Amino acid sequence: MKTYLAPVNDIEKKWYVVDAEDKILGRLAAEIASRLRGKHKPTFSTFIDNGDFIIVTNADKIRLTGNKWEDKKYYHHTGYMGGIKEANAKKLMEVHPTELVITAVKGMLPKNRLGRAQLKKLKVYAGTAHPHEAQQPVVLDI
Repeated sequence: MKTYLAPVNDIEKKWYVVDAEDKILGRLAAEIASRLRGKHKPTFSTFIDNGDFIIVTNADKIRLTGNKWEDKKYYHHTGYMGGIKEANAKKLMEVHPTELVITAVKGMLPKNRLGRAQLKKLKVYAGTAHPHEAQQPVVLDI
């Protein structure tokens, strides 16, 4: 018996809006990563990008449990010698409010060119407004 392989032209990609207000970061990111990969569809395949587009609004009102606002560390490197930088979640939220969601979802996607293509389908905004009204996104309740 052969495995069904959906033709690339027949894959239907929908747009969804997720309101992140008062949602826990990890639980929200896990559901978003699953939707970006297309694991909720019966035509899911590990090597084909058949996931949906996700728009996240109110990313600045996300929740973290416990002491993670102070204890959770995020690192990046400037490219210069000794240029590793560290910031906790609270400081990162003040500077880049969308980076918490993007980083959490990015860590849950495959680490290859398919994962990078799937991450491009994630649009994160700090406020309630977004410029994707023309795609007629459907509200996704997570």
